[in-house]
Amino acid sequence: MIRQLRAEEALPMNLLLLADPSERLVRDYTSRGTCYVLEKEEKMIGVYVLLPTRPDTVELVNVAVDEDYHGQGFGKQLVLHAVQTAKQQGYRTIEIGTGNSGVTQLALYQKCGFRMVSIDRDFFLRHYDEPIFENGIQVVDMVRLEMDLM
Repeated sequence: MIRQLRAEEALPMNLLLLADPSERLVRDYTSRGTCYVLEKEEKMIGVYVLLPTRPDTVELVNVAVDEDYHGQGFGKQLVLHAVQTAKQQGYRTIEIGTGNSGVTQLALYQKCGFRMVSIDRDFFLRHYDEPIFENGIQVVDMVRLEMDLM
């Protein structure tokens, strides 16, 4: 079951930090967005955040699934839920960004209907103090994708 995180609940920081190693940045965008959690047998195993960015546009940030549950379709379930939620809330466009080395994420987002629109060169060098590596590749650029919801 996917549901909105209740105001009295603590952020599932253990999950959020799987997708973004900067607690400072996570706290910043979760304070401005809405956090949704995926529960299985009363345990939070997945998370995403919808962050309004411009009129009629929302960004899907921080899609994460507990590593014990990878490869079971939960990431796709979260992304499709986010798309449906954004549609229901009246947004016209949903955006998402991922690192240049996120091969699995890039495939997932495209399978869900997102299209690549741009590359934000050196994004991770500008916004993160420590180098990030994924799949043996340094994460340097942000690949931006979007989907029309109308």
